[in-house]
This record gives sequence, structure tokens and C-alpha cells, in this order.
Amino acid sequence: MKTVRAGAALAAVAALALSACATNETDTPTSTDSSGAASNLSGTLQGTGASSAKAAQEVWRANFQSANPGVTVNYSPDGSGAGRTAFADGGAAFAGSDRALNDDEMSGTFASCAAGSTPLNLPIYVSPIAITFNLEGIDELHLDADVIAKIFRGEISNWNDPAIAALNSGVSLPDLAITPVHRSDNSGTTENFTATLAQVAPDVWTDEASGDWPASLAGEAAQGTSGVVAAVQNGSGTIGYADESGLSEGMSVALYSQDGSSDFVGPEADAAAAIIEASAKVAGREDNDWALELDRTAAGYPFVLVSYAIACQEYADASVGELVNAYIGYVVSDQGQQDAIPQAGNAPLSGELAAGVQEAAASIK
Repeated sequence: MKTVRAGAALAAVAALALSACATNETDTPTSTDSSGAASNLSGTLQGTGASSAKAAQEVWRANFQSANPGVTVNYSPDGSGAGRTAFADGGAAFAGSDRALNDDEMSGTFASCAAGSTPLNLPIYVSPIAITFNLEGIDELHLDADVIAKIFRGEISNWNDPAIAALNSGVSLPDLAITPVHRSDNSGTTENFTATLAQVAPDVWTDEASGDWPASLAGEAAQGTSGVVAAVQNGSGTIGYADESGLSEGMSVALYSQDGSSDFVGPEADAAAAIIEASAKVAGREDNDWALELDRTAAGYPFVLVSYAIACQEYADASVGELVNAYIGYVVSDQGQQDAIPQAGNAPLSGELAAGVQEAAASIK
């Protein structure tokens, strides 16, 4: 497998303004607007999918439409599963998905794609998944891999459990039941969260990674990122997982260590980027497909998601392909990635990954 290095990720987080030159090299003319997008386009572009990237999509849509007043971009944050279905059925020109299409899905049919054309999986948004909790009087909590897995499996059910206490010396943990909150809908965030647990705590988390929460496990179910956030925020003794950008102001997040013996890290963009740096492309895909095999055991913050734009390499309707080319080209450009940071807190694409994804986006037709 080809290793993808994102070594410039930490520097990119700190850079507040980067040139978009040469990042959107399509056949369409480019404007001088900061989005770097084409200015003579018209039409409506529909995207559907991951709610994790909602904040980033709001920025991208606004900037792209400002540069292209003849274009309307819609994005429905209905969840990754809904996005993949809508894309396959032709209800959306592109999907937002917190995982790439797997090999079986890649061999399916896609209503919007030209005959013989396969979809592309293009990373557009890298972000940590926060483990957020609500315990009165406690703002900081240390957890390790096994404890997190046992909490969400229901094997640790009270906040004063000795395993939690051992990681939080000096903290007065309450004698209070733990209420784990999980997504009720098919979710890429859930798939990334369970994939992380399967890698970092394999002896405890024996279920396979899935966008559907294991039916055998208890806990409170909530719809979408906003539902999980609301359930944790409005509960007592609650704990859940959500894209960091979706948290409400003042919510508490747990710090993570693999085994409790090393430094604890939080859901920061640079710590998430370290996982991407250590990861590789999925083997056997076409050159323009950038599905990643994440190595969550590498040093960094392993609860990370990569949200993809799933698009046709070639569209049956060339006018749709032109819009997707221009929009996704802006999204993955250096400028587009930087534009999203203040609102979404994403770790921008950089290095070989950024260059490869930008080239792939420019090939869409």
C-alpha cells in the first residue's frame, strides 16, 4: 500500500491564508475570488450525507455561491448512509460520507455516472471525534482505550467505577449511573468510532466496525450529531461521541491515552492529522481514488473521521460533472480547506494527500 504523508498538517493548521493558485486546475475559467472557483457556471448542485461536515459545508457553499452567483449548492446533512444511498439512486450529485465506499459498493450501479464510470472517494474533511460527557462539577476527565470501550459496552456502568477512578486521581467521581449515548441512524461517525475501538481495544470491543450501533448494546439512541449533542448536554451522567465541530459551547470532552500510562490528548486537529499522516491508501483502487486505510494505533488522537465526497469520475450529464468538478475542486483546494477551519475546526489536507486529491477532483467530468 502507498503511504500517505501529511507532514505539513500541523503547519497548515496555523497558516491562516494560503494561495489557491494551481489547486483548481480545471478546464473551466477561474475567478479572482478567494474560493478560486469558476465564475461563469449556472445550475443547481445537490449533495447529501454526513452531518459531521455540516459546518464546513456551510462555509464552502456560501463561498462558492458568492463566487458563482448562477449556482445554487444544496447540502442535506442526513447522515452518511443516506448520502451513499442518494448518490447511488441519482438523488444527489455527490455524497458526503464518513467512510469511503467499500469494494462491494464500488461494483454497484450509480444512476448519475456515465456508463463504465466508477465513483471516486475523495477526502474533503478531517476531524476528531470528541467523547463528550456531562458530569456536574467535573470539566476534565481522563479515559483510556479499554475504559472507553467498556463504558460504551455497558461493562462499566457507574462513574465511580475503580477503573475510571484510577485514571482520575484527585477527582471526586459521583456514585451515578453512566448513560452512554449513541447514534440511532446509520452514521459514518459511528463507523469511525467503532472502528477506533476495534483497533485500540480489540480485547474489549469485539464487534466489527459498523455505521449501525450494535443492537445488543444498551444506551440511549439519538438522531444525528445534533441529537447526540442534545442528549448528552441535557442529561446527567451522560457520555457520547460526536464530531468535534458539532459540540455546543462549553461542553466537556474526555482526554485520551491508549493505556493510561502516556500523555493524555484531546480531540485537537493536529492530533487527528497525525493519524492521517501514518495511514495509507486502500490497495487496489484506481489512481484517482483516495480511500484511506486509517492506522488508529499510531501516535495521535485515534478517534478521527475522514469525510469523503463520493462523486462520479464521469457524469452522464456533462453539465452536472462541470458543477461537481468546480465545487469539489474548491473544497479540496488549499484555500477551501483553510476557509473551513474557523467554523469547523478541521485538519486541512496537506502534502501528498492534498496534491493527489486536488488532481483527482480536477479530473471529474
